[in-house]
Amino acid sequence: MRKAIISLILLITPACIAGAAEPAMMQDTAPDRYVVKKGDTLWGISGNYLKEPWRWPELWKMNQEQIKNPHLIYPGDVIVLDRSSGQPRLSLVKLETARLEPRIRAEPSARSAVPSISPSVIEPFLSKPLVVSAGELDEAPRILAAQESRVTLGAGDRAYAQGITKDKGDQWQIYRRGEPLIDPENNEILGYEAIYLGEAQVRKHGDVATIDIVKSVQEVHYNDRLVPLGKQTPVFAYVPHSPKVPVKGRVISAYGGLQETGPLSIVALSKGSNDGLQVGTVLALERSQTNSRYSQRTEALYGRTGISGSDSPRVYYAETLPPREILAKRGEAVTRDLIATLPDERYGLVMVFRTFDRTSFALVMEASRPVSISDFVTNP
Repeated sequence: MRKAIISLILLITPACIAGAAEPAMMQDTAPDRYVVKKGDTLWGISGNYLKEPWRWPELWKMNQEQIKNPHLIYPGDVIVLDRSSGQPRLSLVKLETARLEPRIRAEPSARSAVPSISPSVIEPFLSKPLVVSAGELDEAPRILAAQESRVTLGAGDRAYAQGITKDKGDQWQIYRRGEPLIDPENNEILGYEAIYLGEAQVRKHGDVATIDIVKSVQEVHYNDRLVPLGKQTPVFAYVPHSPKVPVKGRVISAYGGLQETGPLSIVALSKGSNDGLQVGTVLALERSQTNSRYSQRTEALYGRTGISGSDSPRVYYAETLPPREILAKRGEAVTRDLIATLPDERYGLVMVFRTFDRTSFALVMEASRPVSISDFVTNP
């Protein structure tokens, strides 16, 4: 667990941000000293000092070499804000510990480094979301059958799988190929989301291996695919930063097949490492009135005009209606040309935590409204 937390802290530990257009704006109530408490997160602490918490690293004035070996922050440490030079700067005062003699035995400290965000939010997604090509899972080991001819499986059930090799270990993850990830700009398929179903452990190797399903988040079916779990390695190697190149992409999927989602949820983006995105890249969420959402609001639903179609529902009013001439008066219709003049609206931030060549997964850090499919992501 400690390794996982340390890997998370790399995500938001101090560093300088390349290409920042304007200095980070300080909060009017920024404290001169702050004592780190148990349960704090670095993103939350940064909100005490900056109006844009993701720009915390700028306040530490650290160079690229120091990014590789950042200082860990622990409960009890004191963060000091120095304003003397005219350029605000943060420094860290480490908690001093006393050494008592005689020393009988050494025990590890019970203190854990403060993570960038709550580990429970991001840890389940460090290795689970996958993007695959159309046939990438076709050659993966697959579930052939289950005991007692069951159709659906879950945690605690036993199954039989073909293609598992002993050299890849006994721990496997179960996936199913999901819907295509389509770029709304050109309708090009960027890949397919592999849906995480659970985990399995090999009980007996062979041409047809016997496996036990030890964890399931969805029902497991015949022909679902198996991917070796392997060793967990630190994923976060970069601190929060804006992209070094201009980025204009879209939200193309919300994890779990949702059409709308919110803070601390996972979304797929139409841009990836080929477009300059890295682990830790922060992007702004924007909504445009001229994208496909407009047609969704104005076109007929299921071939019918309007919400009620040709139906004539009876409506009963509790109060007296206004005069008929007021009700009959029609306003000007909203046209596409008028909608096109409206500006895009920025309403949140996402942070990339896993990249692929043409797509990436990001965590919604802030959102003042629901995050919808086809919303834009741009430089913050």
